[in-house]
Amino acid sequence: MQNESNRTVHDQDDMAQLEADVREAIIHDGDVKETVRRLTLQSMQAHRLDIQSLGRIATAVMQGVHDGAQQKLAQASEQSNTAQTQISHAVSGLDTAFAQFAEASKLVVQEAAGKAMHFSREELTKTRADLATLEDLFIEILQQTASIAKGVIAETLNDLFTHAKHNGTTIGAQLQETLATFTHQISSVGQAQFQAGLQLSQATADLLHKIAAGVLAGISEQAKHEKNK
Repeated sequence: MQNESNRTVHDQDDMAQLEADVREAIIHDGDVKETVRRLTLQSMQAHRLDIQSLGRIATAVMQGVHDGAQQKLAQASEQSNTAQTQISHAVSGLDTAFAQFAEASKLVVQEAAGKAMHFSREELTKTRADLATLEDLFIEILQQTASIAKGVIAETLNDLFTHAKHNGTTIGAQLQETLATFTHQISSVGQAQFQAGLQLSQATADLLHKIAAGVLAGISEQAKHEKNK
């Protein structure tokens, strides 16, 4: 019980730090999209993930975006256009990070299949169901942040929300491939494998964490190299 309490406090501290880091990124300009993407991925790598954890991470990022933009606007009225741009870039960074998480999920399953390794059907099915809600989670938190904002910040976030609803997101585009890969892998797991897989539920219960801790690091480095080309 004490360990669970300590973990909760640790998670709260991490979310507060993530929120503060995003806020500072908005205030001080720079490459906000890349900074938010990097901070989001780092937070994913540091936690045992489930869909609730991803929600907390996205909420912390968006709160940091809101507070940073608010502080920027308070400094000078002419910061309006800059703040709008920073908000857009930050939301794009979060969208990209979540899309890379979805891509990492696909790569982990493909790699396991290539090595004749299998996750249990139970865990693949649960993880697929969680991933299927990822775009909706992103859009919902974007809308929630817009609902508590005012003025230029609210207008910008509502525009981004409307665009995401009507035109889709980077997350949604990636999820098409990811969910198809999961569906194929689930269908390829035979009944005998399913029975054996149920006994491996403890070993596969941290599938999302493995995705974040392993492949995301590789994707992050790959993106860095591509940017530097």
